Amino acid sequence: MFDDQKIGVIIPAFDEEEAIGAVIDAVPPFVDVIAVVDDGSTDRTAEVARRAGAVVLSHERNRGLGAAFDTGRRYALQTGVDVMVNIDGDAQFDPADIEKLIAPVISGRAGFVTASRFKDAALVPSMSRTKLLGNRLMSWTISRLTGRRFHDVSCGFRAYSRDTLLRMNLFGDFTYTQEMFLDLAFKNISILEVPVAVRGSREHGSSNISSNLLRYGWQTMKIIIRTLRDYRPLRLFAGLAAVLFAGSLAPGIFLLVHYLHTGSFSPHKWAGFLSAFLLLLSVLSIVLGFILDMFARMRMNQEEILSILRRSD
Repeated sequence: MFDDQKIGVIIPAFDEEEAIGAVIDAVPPFVDVIAVVDDGSTDRTAEVARRAGAVVLSHERNRGLGAAFDTGRRYALQTGVDVMVNIDGDAQFDPADIEKLIAPVISGRAGFVTASRFKDAALVPSMSRTKLLGNRLMSWTISRLTGRRFHDVSCGFRAYSRDTLLRMNLFGDFTYTQEMFLDLAFKNISILEVPVAVRGSREHGSSNISSNLLRYGWQTMKIIIRTLRDYRPLRLFAGLAAVLFAGSLAPGIFLLVHYLHTGSFSPHKWAGFLSAFLLLLSVLSIVLGFILDMFARMRMNQEEILSILRRSD
C-alpha cells in the first residue's frame, strides 16, 4: 500500500506496561519502524515493548513528554523514515487509524496531520466537563494566535512528513502538543485535522500529563508564551504594552478630574507618578518588541539554514 514510503511509528511511554503491548501489536503491518521512547518508567514498560517487537529508546529519568517526543523524532530521522507517526502508549487511540493520518502526508496535501477528537461532533469522546472545556479553550487560544481554525491542539496522535520533521524546532520538555502547532503554523507548514474515534478515558492507570490540570495549564501557558516570544515577539509585547497603557489611564484620569475640581494635585500626586510609570513601561515594551522582532527574523533564517544542513546529513 505504501511500498515506496518508509513509515515510522514513535510511541512515547511512561509506566505503560499494561497497555503498551496492545498498542504495538495493533500497529498496521505496512509500518517499517516501531520505536517506544521509555521516559524513565519505573515498571516493565521497556521489557513489554521489546517483547512485542519494538525498538526501545530509554531515558534514565522521567524528562517529560516533550523530551520523549524529541528523542523519537531524532531516531526517526536517523533511520531515514519518510513519514513519522507518533501515538500515545495508553491505548486510547486506535493504531488502525494510522493509515488515515499518513495518507494526506504521502499525497502531499499536508506536512503535518493530527487526529482530532472534536472536529466531528459525532466523535467527541466522553470526558469530564473540565477537560473538555480546557481542550476547547486551548484550541481557541492557539487558533487566535495562529490565525487558523483548529479544533484539537492537544491530541497525541499525529503524522509528519520528513521535511516537517527537519524544519521542526521544539524546546518544551513537559509537552510538545501546543508548541508544535505554533512552531509549524508560524513556518507556514500545511496542517490538517482528521476526525477519529478515540476512547475518552484510559483503560489502565492515569494520565501523567493531565492528572493535575492546574500544573498542566501553567506549564502549557509557559510554553506558549516562550514560543510567542521567539516567533512573534512584537505581537506579544504590543499586547503587554496595550495592557500597561490602559492601566496608566485610570490613575491619570483620576488625577486630572481631581485637579479640575480642586485646582491642586495634592493629595493624589501618587496617581500621577503611577500613571507615568505605567506609561513608561508601555513604551519600553513596544521598543523591546521591535528589538526582539529583529532577532526573531534572524532566528527564522537560522532555522532555515539548520533544516538545509539536516537534509545534507
